[in-house]
Amino acid sequence: MEMQKISALVTIIMISINSFCQQGISLPSKLENNQIKAINRSISLFGDQQDAVEMNAKNGSGIGIIKDVEFEKGIIEIEFLGENNPGKSFIGIAFNIQDDKTYEAIYFRPFNFVAKEQIRKEHMVQYIYHPEFTWKKLRKEKTGEFENEIKMPPNPDDWFKAIIHIDEKKVKVFINDVPQPILIVDRLTSTISKKIGIWTGFGSSGRFRNLTLKE
Repeated sequence: MEMQKISALVTIIMISINSFCQQGISLPSKLENNQIKAINRSISLFGDQQDAVEMNAKNGSGIGIIKDVEFEKGIIEIEFLGENNPGKSFIGIAFNIQDDKTYEAIYFRPFNFVAKEQIRKEHMVQYIYHPEFTWKKLRKEKTGEFENEIKMPPNPDDWFKAIIHIDEKKVKVFINDVPQPILIVDRLTSTISKKIGIWTGFGSSGRFRNLTLKE
């Protein structure tokens, strides 16, 4: 009987710890309460969907910095909806946001999910550290190190889930229910800021939902 009590107590403690470490964030609620700071974008609710927000397309990159949320290391889970529009769909998450132009990000190019050419297949998912290490600089100087092919890519016009593991030195990216990481990179900086935000690239819109942080 005593062992059963101890086991039950341990279970309760573990559940409490897990609940404490996991934070679900409603992006629509954050938006409605002016808790998303839009940088070079407008952000709105996505159509009649009550669980998603949308960033419009504009020249340059755009960020929606989420206020009153801190993340240093752990796991970011989020769902993205891009589109099969070559050169016009770059969607991801920014972290370690130090200012409007200095941050790390993981992003996807959904239009390459259906690419036939091998060179485009290799450009499906990308790590960057702006403003110093843009995708162009990394592709030129560190070819193949910071972007990769997804062996089982999702439909570019459907929602997909990204699971991003961030520690002090590395970033690992997973997608949907695939157990193997689709990208593993050494970070090009250390954590300076705990700010995170939704992100879209040059000329790109994007839709976001179901953000969860686990630390």
